[in-house]
Amino acid sequence: MADVLIVGAGPVGLTLAAELARHGTRCRIIDKLPKPSPYCRAIGVTPRTLEVWDDMGIARAMIDAGIWITGQRSIIHPHAPKDELLELSDLPYSQLGLPQYETERLLTQHLNQFGLQVERGVTFASLGQDANQVEVELEGASGKTERSAFQYVVGCDGAHSAVRHELKIPFEGEAFPMLFMLGDVQIAWDLPRGMALRALRLIEDNAPDMFIAVPLPEPGRYRVSMLAPPELAKSGGTDHGLQSELPGPDLSQLQAIADDLVPQWPQLSDLRWSSIFRISMRLAKAYRAGRAFIAGDAAHIHPPTGGQGMNTGIQDAYNLAWKLALVTQCKAPDRLLDSYEAERRPVGADVVARTRAASEGYGREKAGKPDRLADTQLLVSYRATRWVRDDAQDLDPAIPVAGDRAPDVTGLLRQGIGFPVRLFDVLRGTGHVLIVHLSHGPSAEIIAGVINLAQDLRARFGSQVRVVAIGDTESADAFGLACYRDPDGAFARAYGQDSAMFLVRPDGYIGWRGDLSIRDGLIAHLDQQLRSPAG
Repeated sequence: MADVLIVGAGPVGLTLAAELARHGTRCRIIDKLPKPSPYCRAIGVTPRTLEVWDDMGIARAMIDAGIWITGQRSIIHPHAPKDELLELSDLPYSQLGLPQYETERLLTQHLNQFGLQVERGVTFASLGQDANQVEVELEGASGKTERSAFQYVVGCDGAHSAVRHELKIPFEGEAFPMLFMLGDVQIAWDLPRGMALRALRLIEDNAPDMFIAVPLPEPGRYRVSMLAPPELAKSGGTDHGLQSELPGPDLSQLQAIADDLVPQWPQLSDLRWSSIFRISMRLAKAYRAGRAFIAGDAAHIHPPTGGQGMNTGIQDAYNLAWKLALVTQCKAPDRLLDSYEAERRPVGADVVARTRAASEGYGREKAGKPDRLADTQLLVSYRATRWVRDDAQDLDPAIPVAGDRAPDVTGLLRQGIGFPVRLFDVLRGTGHVLIVHLSHGPSAEIIAGVINLAQDLRARFGSQVRVVAIGDTESADAFGLACYRDPDGAFARAYGQDSAMFLVRPDGYIGWRGDLSIRDGLIAHLDQQLRSPAG
């Protein structure tokens, strides 16, 4: 019997299924659609999502299938066009453009490598749960009903989530009154490859006239979006998302908006698909009800400004997967699952609020240089939640604290390895990693203490916690402790000059931070979240 049922095989459900499998937990994943959607609903992939895919082992495949977003040309009538370049070269990854159907294709291939297939044409009908399991009713494509039991169920089934409805979780918010339209077209113009375009005519107290074009990997192709004209707006459609039951715009309707707003009248051609869609802003009141969870659009929907939606959902799944895997394998107490909502719902709320504000002020941004990291999702933090702990009171306040993302570092060296190593390579895996920073030439006594701590953690938690040292010595290697030198000071610049310890969770966030003399806090934190192999 599978431990977890995942309802919905979009990017969020596929990520969750693959991560559960990588962490050693059995699952089933179903989707009511007989085949994947051909529509390009989401394109932008944030640097943080690429870090997630890096850990999963699929970043290179995604990058090879995508296109780097290099910036945006803004045309706000009656002003001259302005090019704004995106400069993220100091980060592990930049902003990628990848159509959602390609994201789903590659995630499905990755999932298949674990021996898992999406069960298509299977509809979630109902669930009932008690303290030990969730019983669900599923309907196959032939109409045959199946009743099965699982330890947990996760609804990744979109804005109209049947799982959320069955759990009676309120989905609070409202819809934008205007209707939009999308299209996948070829455009003949001088816009440099990788640049997006937005052309706006601001209207007082109303949404601006707009023509938005986001580049697709195929040369000369773009996904365009704009307000729907009155004749389409009258056709109806009240739900969030694509109005697939209604006719989409034809090429002439898209061309008319481009002619009105884009100088030199670029020629649109080869319309592959089009649709009309609505935007809502809603946040689920809870992300968990007993043994059932929701993630992605089932939990939060918002305007596409900044490309945050799919990325936030993928990171929901990445956060939940390692916790579910530990609990289903009896390596962590069930209470660890409470941290999913505690950490991810505030992120969803922030995204809804920020994208709403950005959409309402679209084209009216204040003068000045925008925060280049605002839409990277690298600044997401779980600081001050009860699931992280910071025992380092006197360290540099500029360095990462408990709850922050653990930043990457390059140029680390290890004895016997003839090339530099990234910190992300050191951290990669499914367990917690305790980084011990040994600065200023640590004494033999300090090194012995670190080795003793590593042995104690191994005895308590087995392979769930791994210890690595980074510092000015390689002698710890002789005692079975992985030790890396930091010859260029890159680690010290990112994590501080002082000796300290950072416990990095499987999702790349710092769960605990302290100095070398503090062990009780580390053990207490791990005891809250993990069970020893013996009990």
